[in-house]
Amino acid sequence: MKTYIRIIFLALGLTVAVTPVVLTTQFRLTELRRELANTPDLVTVRDRERQLKCMADNIYYEAAMEPAEGKIAVGQVVMNRVDHPAFPKDPCQVIYQRNLVYQTTVCQFTWLCDGSVGRRPVHPRLYEESMEAAKKVLLEGFRLPSLQGALFYHADYVNPRWGKVQVAKIGRHIFYKQPEKRDGNI
Repeated sequence: MKTYIRIIFLALGLTVAVTPVVLTTQFRLTELRRELANTPDLVTVRDRERQLKCMADNIYYEAAMEPAEGKIAVGQVVMNRVDHPAFPKDPCQVIYQRNLVYQTTVCQFTWLCDGSVGRRPVHPRLYEESMEAAKKVLLEGFRLPSLQGALFYHADYVNPRWGKVQVAKIGRHIFYKQPEKRDGNI
């Protein structure tokens, strides 16, 4: 009988000692889960590698023959779009975004509609430069002050007649931002 009483008191003592630890741990885990759920900007290593490849591909096919500043500028336009509420929040989604205009698919970047997708880069050195530019823009946050707010660009040998504000010309590309909205008051 004494043995049973000892076992019961021992079990009660362990329960009293362990219960606060278990409850505290469960509470902290619940807090951590809540914090993680409210942190949408978490990016895995795999996500970042995918984003770097998307950026390097885009820079290569859009600006391989441009100077370093031109490569950075193309990458910066993508990141300006990522930061803009009208565009997706992921660089790959920005790059591969397509719109339907009058039953015609319009790519955000020319190389995605001209048959370049899936082709391997022809000039490995230029692709390496494009990857370095992608790293500077995506990982290091490097930005050209003249392109703050620039969301669009085109080659200087075309004239799309956009109603946008020109902010810079770098290499063979002309960069634009949206015109400022006016509230009707002068």
